[in-house]
Amino acid sequence: MADSVLYEVTDGLATITINRPEAMNAMNTETKVALRDAVRAAGADTAVRAVLLTAAGNRAFCVGQDLKEHIGSLTADRETGSSVTMSTVAEHYNPIVRALTEMPKPVVAGVNGVAAGAGFGFALAADFRVVADTASFNTSFAGVALTADSGVSWTLPRLIGASRASDLLLFPRSVKAPEALELGIANRVVPSDELAAQAFAVARRLAQGPTVAYAALKESLAYGASRSLSEALDHEDTLQTRAGASQDHAIAVAAFLSKQPPTYLGR
Repeated sequence: MADSVLYEVTDGLATITINRPEAMNAMNTETKVALRDAVRAAGADTAVRAVLLTAAGNRAFCVGQDLKEHIGSLTADRETGSSVTMSTVAEHYNPIVRALTEMPKPVVAGVNGVAAGAGFGFALAADFRVVADTASFNTSFAGVALTADSGVSWTLPRLIGASRASDLLLFPRSVKAPEALELGIANRVVPSDELAAQAFAVARRLAQGPTVAYAALKESLAYGASRSLSEALDHEDTLQTRAGASQDHAIAVAAFLSKQPPTYLGR
């Protein structure tokens, strides 16, 4: 894996770190490929029970597309009459967001600084966002005459409502951490010097939890977002049957009866 993305698995927790602090963790091609491959690896690894997505440095989580590389690619496209540059959405951004949202395990984003454009999309694709009090969010797309990508058109209105999402997309601006918490973009805002420890603590707790149940909860939320109540109830029945058959459910019930904390196996 490229040095621009670091990947480590410890005690069931995969930590994925975007590692281009000198470029505010912007996405050049190497970084996009490495991040896509790291997220896919975490999703496929049965030893991984939770994922922490974070970034190096304290200025930025990820400012989205590396515009220096982007400009060069656009120039090459014009010279050749091709549209290779924008294929990055299908080749990189979409697979990254799909892997984050569809993996059967919880994802925590530790947002240490600016999250803009695709970086905002990656943060929104996580199940839980721990945000430094110095961090901020910006859709950015319209500011460079582009439309939303990285799932923002799907995730943002579901978190903050269609009207507010339209406002932030049409009129890009910096949403500071306190407002992000109020809007529902951030789940938890912490002092910047505590971000790494607190994001790790949340992710580690999830990595030690009932993984099958978490997967079912994640699936039920996604399913229910676009289905009728009747369909959602039927799907809850299916998922509850699956969770009820897990070893972790039996462990939880036994622990409750014995008044002891459960030690989950993740299966």
